[in-house]
Amino acid sequence: MPTWDWASEGTTMYSGKHRDIGFNLQVAATLAGDLLAVSTPVPGSRHDMYAWRQSRFADREGMGDLGYVGSGLLTARRKPPGQERPAADKVFNKSIGKLRAAVERAIAHLKDWKILATRYRGPLNRFPLIIEAVTALSFYKKGW
Repeated sequence: MPTWDWASEGTTMYSGKHRDIGFNLQVAATLAGDLLAVSTPVPGSRHDMYAWRQSRFADREGMGDLGYVGSGLLTARRKPPGQERPAADKVFNKSIGKLRAAVERAIAHLKDWKILATRYRGPLNRFPLIIEAVTALSFYKKGW
């Protein structure tokens, strides 16, 4: 989630992967695309795997993108260096991609809330409360 560039935070909020300032959030969703939970924000300079281990989801089964290889999550298979991707890996990766599309849809619906769709400019210490409120409102919208 991108935020305002806070000079007082130094480089702790800068994500080299996204080349932007912000927080890393972990999202849990069903295979139907329904939001289950959102983790507490981790400064954007931390790797996805670190954010996953800090979240309350770390002891559960699930799937993730290639940033989570070695975490125990179900991930796509990487292309062997200097070789063609085996046909079985292509089929496997395609099936993983179809399942992950629902999670990406849940993330997109979370960004329907304007405060998460645009760059957050409020006080950084309030951002975790904003995430909790938006998650609760998303559940309310679903009728949960």
